[in-house]
Amino acid sequence: MAVFSLMLVVFSLTTGEFVVSGILPDVAGGLAIPLSAAGLLTTAYAIGMIAGGPIVTLLTARVSRKPLIIGLVTAAVLANAASAVAPGYPLLLVSRVLAGLVVATFFAVAIATAAAEARPGRQASAVAKVALGLNLGIVLGAPLGTVVGQHLGWRATFWSVSAAAALALLAVLRFVPDRPSSTTGPVTGELRVFADRRVQLAIALTAAGNVGVLTVFTYLAPLLTEVGGFPAGAVPALLLGYGAGAVLGNTVGARLADRALLPSLAGLLAVLAGVLALAWLAGGNQLATVVSTVVLGALAFAIVPGMQTRVITAAGAAPTLAVAVNASGYQLAAAFAGRLGGEVIDTGGPRPIYLVAAALTLSGLGIALYSLRQDRRVSV
Repeated sequence: MAVFSLMLVVFSLTTGEFVVSGILPDVAGGLAIPLSAAGLLTTAYAIGMIAGGPIVTLLTARVSRKPLIIGLVTAAVLANAASAVAPGYPLLLVSRVLAGLVVATFFAVAIATAAAEARPGRQASAVAKVALGLNLGIVLGAPLGTVVGQHLGWRATFWSVSAAAALALLAVLRFVPDRPSSTTGPVTGELRVFADRRVQLAIALTAAGNVGVLTVFTYLAPLLTEVGGFPAGAVPALLLGYGAGAVLGNTVGARLADRALLPSLAGLLAVLAGVLALAWLAGGNQLATVVSTVVLGALAFAIVPGMQTRVITAAGAAPTLAVAVNASGYQLAAAFAGRLGGEVIDTGGPRPIYLVAAALTLSGLGIALYSLRQDRRVSV
């Protein structure tokens, strides 16, 4: 039940992040702001995670795990409730920053713990189990939150996220045992891990490898309606397809990473870039849009276990801080994605987003290939 409780937390936090993609048009209409401005809500959440990852993790490094988790989840409950009652756009932006502050630290604690308890050679599979809550947030949380927003208003979506986090908190209080912090030496000593070139490349790989597909996901609703030709009512079902692909991709990607970590990441990134380019070529073909949406979901999450495992194995003695900063790198990509996608839409509409995303993904492929080459040189 402890694992289930933590999975509920991941589910609620993930829903709070990704559901914004499905309700962007509703938020824009409700607050009378441009769609590109609504997209910056994703950027605001990402900024919170970028700042919160290293700062919150360092400040709480000596805190026992259960009190830390309780505090982080409580903050998420309050921040999402603040988003629901925000009277205008500026305060809504601030509340999304606050909601993102605690997420990276929670993910880091959960992922590092799972990897530490895994058998040798099975770290990626352990990370995938933690990430299942993330997948469920996409496959169930985001579509359900979108339906709630379309029928009851976008504020009801944020109330729902806050309620889900509150229920997860009750489960944590009941079932999660307390464990001491793994930090015994000076907290600032953990910062030395970032002098390691392998850690630097691993974090860069996460940021560069995800920025393209995050740009697509941030603006998936307008891509599906304005480019794919689907009605707004079909968006939740298509998000469900994206999430179903994510669940499958998470499992397959973990198995591939356990067998050959960097080679599998390089191969998956190459395929991802190709699928993004094909989505741009397919344009308004609805069947192609459905297929590409599901496949993109699978590929977007097939790369996650391997990327997290790469950071953990490279970091050695300071995995929690490294994973937290890696989550910040992921959100740095998300922040850039929200801004870049808005600029693309303002310039030429949503369709070019696919092509821009394909080009960006190739940069991640380049880092993966370079890291693989460096590892092989060291092993010779």
